[in-house]
Amino acid sequence: METKEIILSLRTKNGLSQDELAEKVFVTRQAVSRWENGETVPNTETLKLLSKLFDVSINTLLGSPQKLICQCCGMPLEDAVTSREKDGEINEHYCKWCYADGEYMYSDMDDLIEVCVKNMVSEEHSEEEVRSYLKATLPKLDYWKRYEELGGNSAFEEFKKTLIEEINALDIEGMPKLTKLNALVGSYVNLEYRLPNGRTVKYLDDNATYLGNELECEFGGNRCFGIVANMEFILVSTYEENGENPELVIYKKR
Repeated sequence: METKEIILSLRTKNGLSQDELAEKVFVTRQAVSRWENGETVPNTETLKLLSKLFDVSINTLLGSPQKLICQCCGMPLEDAVTSREKDGEINEHYCKWCYADGEYMYSDMDDLIEVCVKNMVSEEHSEEEVRSYLKATLPKLDYWKRYEELGGNSAFEEFKKTLIEEINALDIEGMPKLTKLNALVGSYVNLEYRLPNGRTVKYLDDNATYLGNELECEFGGNRCFGIVANMEFILVSTYEENGENPELVIYKKR
């Protein structure tokens, strides 16, 4: 689709008249009409406003002329997985798992490779092939080439250190000391807990990125501890293999 068709489709899908759209992005109705007739294309600042209004990337508004990939992990970017800034503006350089809440989620390439390997291994591609591909590809991406320029992520590393100290200070019986936090995709760790009244509840957002880890219980057995946290809360649970029969240990606001 061309830009004129995309803008027309998004406007009608959102139930807006040309006048209403014009008001929202600070242009005239005639300007909107010219976009939809293909006479002109919105300028850069207006494209940013349209992107935020319709929750799509500028690349999508322009008819996807570029094949965007996350400049941290190399994942192909579509609007549903593209990262957002704290104010909701789309950041077309990263996926939502590598950049979340205005923070870069990875400061160690080896950590990222381990996470990617678990999700990319398939019948067509072995672990060795995936690992080799990532080791060759990631250093070429902008994030890793500019890592020191981005500040080395020292502030985020300090946050993780503080979070680890808070979690260990909970002194949960049977749980080993936590030494490392990894980035976790919400949909993979959003377990369903049963309440005393028989109803079930989930505490996480499938589309968010969290920090956490899995630890074996010091008492042995087939249960382990799962830790999930972010800037707002700490959640600790126990469960069996593959997240079966989860039990909430603690959910604590920070």
